[in-house]
Amino acid sequence: MRNKRYLISGGGTGGHIFPALAIAKEIERRDTESEFLFVGASDRMEMQKIPAAGYSIKGLWISGFQRTQRLKNLSIPFKLIYSLLQSFVILLRFRPKVVIGTGGYASGPILWVASLLNIPSVIQEQNSYPGITNKILASKVSRICVAYPDLERFFPKRKIHITGNPIRAEIESGVYDRTKVFATYRLDVAKPLVLVVGGSLGSKRINETVLENISWFQDKGVQLIWQTGSLYFDRCQPAEKLLAESGHIKDFLTDMGAVLTAADVVISRAGAIALSELSALGKASILVPSPNVAEDHQKKNAMALSDCDAALLVEERHMNSELFETLDALIFDKERQVELAENCKKMHRPKAAERIVDIIEELTL
Repeated sequence: MRNKRYLISGGGTGGHIFPALAIAKEIERRDTESEFLFVGASDRMEMQKIPAAGYSIKGLWISGFQRTQRLKNLSIPFKLIYSLLQSFVILLRFRPKVVIGTGGYASGPILWVASLLNIPSVIQEQNSYPGITNKILASKVSRICVAYPDLERFFPKRKIHITGNPIRAEIESGVYDRTKVFATYRLDVAKPLVLVVGGSLGSKRINETVLENISWFQDKGVQLIWQTGSLYFDRCQPAEKLLAESGHIKDFLTDMGAVLTAADVVISRAGAIALSELSALGKASILVPSPNVAEDHQKKNAMALSDCDAALLVEERHMNSELFETLDALIFDKERQVELAENCKKMHRPKAAERIVDIIEELTL
């Protein structure tokens, strides 16, 4: 029987998890008999999100370097050795046709061991500046799928394929009914709506700034849907009373595509997958890149849009003075919203998951 087993590793944030799921679903669409095993970090969000999507997952005892709690870094060598041993056991038992990595700590050991066992492997890099795991793996894997051009300085040119970022199929297809979203959230379709999202884990600084300015929404007659992230929800949720009937505060939005479609303006971090979803739907956005990421890659991601007048950029260090000033100017300017949205839509690379799976199939013929 032909080997139909695929091992996919990626996690830590939604930016690694959602591409992994998009790739799995495209493989499954082509062959319903395919078998999948996901591998993630045992204490990260993929251990809940992947089973919720209907797939099996195994967790590795692995973590990254801690900039603040440095004593925790003493355990990293032991975790790495143990996760490599775990990876050998997982791969020898599951015997996949190919191993696919979408980033995050757990993808390092599993892809490294896959190369030692001569199992074909693919990594998918979402950002304009690669993470350290993918840079280390570049010499080991068979193919590298990227979303941005000019990454030859990080990866072997012969391995690179520009595919774009795979996003959730429902966002790619844009099947949402905007009026249904307003009805579901009991909002007024005639009033402007702002979506605030600081990434799947939430953003402390964005949340603090929105909380400090929560009265702005009532004063201006603007509606709000706000994803805080689980860590910040308890602090932010009481502010929902101040929004009365014009806003909702959630720890996580399971219907992100629908809410994105409904929003007039989106305030967001500049993770690669978030930007790919914004461009797929063509949304006017204000991007606040996180400065706490490798090589400031979120700012580079955001500038790729703002330099093309496809988004507005507010740096975190200027957020207190500029975020709501920028929002106030944009939310009532429909012409400017349309301009940004149309330019954003032009940035989209459609059918990325299909192109990536084409490469996987070519690799395993």
